[in-house]
Amino acid sequence: MTLKVLAVDDSKTIRKIVSKAFSAYDCEVVEAENGIEGLSIASRDKPDLIVLDITMPVMNGVEMLGKLKGQPDLKDIPVIMLTAESGKDNVMQIVKMGVRDYMVKPFKGEQLIERVMKIVALKPKAAAPPLPSPYFSIVDDIQVLSLPGKSDRATLTEIEGDFNRSLKTMATAGLSKIILDARHVKEINMLVIKLILSVVESCQKSKVHLRFVGSPALGTELKGFQETSNFSINASVEEAKTTF
Repeated sequence: MTLKVLAVDDSKTIRKIVSKAFSAYDCEVVEAENGIEGLSIASRDKPDLIVLDITMPVMNGVEMLGKLKGQPDLKDIPVIMLTAESGKDNVMQIVKMGVRDYMVKPFKGEQLIERVMKIVALKPKAAAPPLPSPYFSIVDDIQVLSLPGKSDRATLTEIEGDFNRSLKTMATAGLSKIILDARHVKEINMLVIKLILSVVESCQKSKVHLRFVGSPALGTELKGFQETSNFSINASVEEAKTTF
């Protein structure tokens, strides 16, 4: 069963560190920017673990912890608190309130996982099954669909079919991120656009996160369609990876 982790921190960087730390395990990480948002998500999702920052606007971590401990259906969720070096004076207070552990910022993802493993069991993600076609590859936990330089209707239809099958494979492997790499496409025609729109629609239905890599010309073309008008075009797969 997939472990659900709630990361509550007003720092996007810290939330990314937490999310990346769990990426090798069968975990779903949900994020919140403050205590009020975190409490709402905790009430809705009943996470298996909460990683909670002390210092936040709107509602800080100590206040959120107090409200968690005051609700019968939330009080037993294990909490790891995050505190800055200057916030160590709060440690005795949060220990008395029932946190399972705490960490001083800055920290590394591996250090967080070491603490987590003392509280809950983490199961590594299953190895991804063989990819469905030569147009696909996996970079870290992200599947990359690379479009060929030239392709006719038959080739693009084949790619679309392989892509839809790959979504089922991704669900089995616990993957939820795709990069569509169109850097090698020599001509952005309606066949290519139709394939891209199909990929966008399929990703939205499957709740898969999608990013684009390609030329400025591709970005201009995509701006003309409602479904893709808000998408940004990245210059490389490495750059696209950082946007998830």
